[in-house]
Amino acid sequence: MNRIIISLFVGLLSLSPLAVSAADEPAHKSVEELYQEKDKLKGQQVQLQGTVVKVNNGIMNRNFIHLQDGSGKEGSNDITITSDQTAEVGDEVTVVGTVTLDMDFGAGYLYPLIVEKATITKTSK
Repeated sequence: MNRIIISLFVGLLSLSPLAVSAADEPAHKSVEELYQEKDKLKGQQVQLQGTVVKVNNGIMNRNFIHLQDGSGKEGSNDITITSDQTAEVGDEVTVVGTVTLDMDFGAGYLYPLIVEKATITKTSK
């Protein structure tokens, strides 16, 4: 009986690194899914892919990039990303960042949903 318990315990231990790795991976989401699941995703890392449609560099020590992927409707088809990195309008990119809700930068810059501190990888131009 003890051998069975020990075997089960060792088996469970061998699975734990897989569970940790899966939990550390950012959730792959579309822009529309990000809006739909924003409350659940708050504070979590997400990965998005899409086209850069607007760039404002060097504002409040960060770059603001707007991303669209063809999903969503008016009001849920564009997501703002902040990053130390930048991209150009028209770039196809993969972004990994943290979902933040109700971010108020002051001076009227309030974002109900934003992805912050993102890394940006250009996939093509």
